[in-house]
Amino acid sequence: MNDYLRESLSYFGLYRKMFQVKKIYKPVEISYGSDKDQYFLYYEPKKVKSDKIIVWVHGGGWNAGNPKFFDYVGQCVCNQGYRFVSLGYRLSPKYKYPCQIRDVCEAYNTAISYLKDKGVNTSKIIIAGPSAGAHLTSIMCYCRKVQKKYGVDVSNIIGFIGSGGPYSFRDDQGLTLKLLLDQLFRKGYNRRNGEPVALMSKNNIPMLLIQSKHDGLLEYACAEDFAQKAKELGNSCELYSVVDKKNTHSWYTAGMFMETREENKGLDKFFSWIEER
Repeated sequence: MNDYLRESLSYFGLYRKMFQVKKIYKPVEISYGSDKDQYFLYYEPKKVKSDKIIVWVHGGGWNAGNPKFFDYVGQCVCNQGYRFVSLGYRLSPKYKYPCQIRDVCEAYNTAISYLKDKGVNTSKIIIAGPSAGAHLTSIMCYCRKVQKKYGVDVSNIIGFIGSGGPYSFRDDQGLTLKLLLDQLFRKGYNRRNGEPVALMSKNNIPMLLIQSKHDGLLEYACAEDFAQKAKELGNSCELYSVVDKKNTHSWYTAGMFMETREENKGLDKFFSWIEER
């Protein structure tokens, strides 16, 4: 309960800091569907320092958020010299799963084609996402059935980073996640078909799971379940426990991008792990 209150009380500080972020890089907006949320933003740094591209999918409980709202993430990543793609998708409760994973896969395919047309080398892709975005991207990266169904080629994906992801739908989850899942799935839908830990296949994409024991919304065991399944399949996985004082769900999944690597150990871990690939 204490961590839940800390999470709730953190929002004012997050919003205040968000509006202080300088908008240095102007992204290009590309639509891949007719819905207002079916688009992605492409950010190019003034000086590209790496041939790795970070493709990011936002969180927001599947029912809120869009790439424009999380512009500060693109600003942060570009400041580190990486090309950055932020994918949008249709939201619940109006649109039920699997609309979200279909959109993420289609957006990813469209973004890769867009980059290739620009002459950008797409051989080193890092997929990342916080919260609901971690849920969706983990399925895209590790579920062979989804990859086959939506024509996703993961051969150029060299790493996956999930922050605060609901990878398993545990019975001991708090009320918040239960309510969000009730909005995401239509009544009678087999939720195992949307649960990352149940869908994981064996592959060669190494993963970094960033999770906090003081999340306030999710149990730490969510990441432990996913890491254990990876171990059983022989998939490479590192589970990083957040040590920063700002360790509630919203701060370590998205808020960390409003700080510097010197200020935030979780953010430094995010970029250090990418640099090692």
